[in-house]
Amino acid sequence: MPCYQHVIFDLDGTLIDSAPAILSSFRDAFATLGITPELTIEDGIIGPPLTETLELLSGSTDPALIARLSEQFKASYDTSGLLQTAAYDGIDELLARLKEAGLSLSIATNKRIHPTRLILDHLGWGRYFDAIYALDLFQPRLANKAAMIGRLLADRKIPLAAAVYIGDRTEDGESADANQLPFIATTWGYGSVTAEEMAPHWRAVDTPAALMRTLLS
Repeated sequence: MPCYQHVIFDLDGTLIDSAPAILSSFRDAFATLGITPELTIEDGIIGPPLTETLELLSGSTDPALIARLSEQFKASYDTSGLLQTAAYDGIDELLARLKEAGLSLSIATNKRIHPTRLILDHLGWGRYFDAIYALDLFQPRLANKAAMIGRLLADRKIPLAAAVYIGDRTEDGESADANQLPFIATTWGYGSVTAEEMAPHWRAVDTPAALMRTLLS
């Protein structure tokens, strides 16, 4: 019998390779406004919420500038950009097998809810997930991923002993810890969890097949 009845996933870098789409739309936003980014637009910037990333790239916290960059990013990403998103090899089988085994699957992501839903539709994954949570799903917007996971657990009355969070970044592990959930780090994406950063009580898997074995054992 599976260890966990409820499996909560991060999205970017865990289930999907969204780097080409996200990076292209960031470049479009800065080019359209004629602004030179303070940092190189590369895989390492992916993961935090949009506003935080735009502040980092622009070197500014000016609300008007960030709003303009955000608008341009969304215009690009929510139309043609997100179509460049691809599932990591083995994820389709992973989700199908977990669902067939009777597990309840959810998503808790820093990505905005609108493109998240569009991407799930694009990949044909809508049928797999019982809940899809994002920071901007609620008003006021949730403060961080830890709060989002907590809200999901409370809303769906999920027992802590029956759930696990799966992601690719240290923030994901810390958010799981904040909710007293076990954490499994995926190492096939572009996340920031290194061997040195792994907490002793976290687990790591290097392929979707290994994750499947862990969750179904």
